[in-house]
Amino acid sequence: MEISAKDVMELRKKTGAGMMDCKKAINDANGDMEKAADILREKGIASAQKRSGRETKEGYIAVYVHTGSKLAAMVEINCETDFVSRNKDFQKFAQDIAMHIAAANPLSITPDDLDQEIVEKEREIYKAQALNEGKKPEFVDKIVDGRLKKFYAESCLMNQIYIRDETKKKTIQDMLGELMAIIGENIVIGRFSRFQIGA
Repeated sequence: MEISAKDVMELRKKTGAGMMDCKKAINDANGDMEKAADILREKGIASAQKRSGRETKEGYIAVYVHTGSKLAAMVEINCETDFVSRNKDFQKFAQDIAMHIAAANPLSITPDDLDQEIVEKEREIYKAQALNEGKKPEFVDKIVDGRLKKFYAESCLMNQIYIRDETKKKTIQDMLGELMAIIGENIVIGRFSRFQIGA
C-alpha cells in the first residue's frame, strides 16, 4: 500500500518512534493510524520491559505546589544518563507525577513497598466484612484478594489511574512504560514526599 510521508510524520510526532518503525506500523495496520499507534505502543512497552533491569544513577527532582501553597509534592525520577534527565518529555513526566502525587496521595510506589502491617490490617478488615456480609467461608479468601487489589489500585502510585487521564484507564505504570518506549532508557520512580498544611 502507498504510505504518505505526512502520515509517517504524524505518527512519529504522536508516538516518538523512528521513521521506519512508523512506516512499518502503518503498513501492518493497513493505513489505520490509531491501530498503528497501538502497534508501536505495544512494541515500545515490550522493549521497555527488557530495559527495566538497567542501572539508573541519573535523574530529575520535580516539585509541584498547589495553588495557595498548602499542598505540595516532590518526586525523584531516575534514568540512565544525564542527557535523558534534561529531556523535556522526561521532565514533564516527572512534573505530572509530582502533581498526581499531590492530588492522589499514594501510600507507596508499589504494593511491595507498602508496610506489611497496613496490608495485614486491611486483610483482616476485608475478611471480617466478608463474613459479616454472610459470604461462604470457602469464598472469603478470593473476596479478600479482590478487595486488596482495589486497595492497591487506590493506594499504590504505580497502580493508580493517572488523575488527568480522560479514559480513566491509564495507570502510572502505563505512563512510565510509554515514556520508556519513547526515551529508550530504563526509568524508575525513586521516591516521593507529599506535604499538606495541618496533615
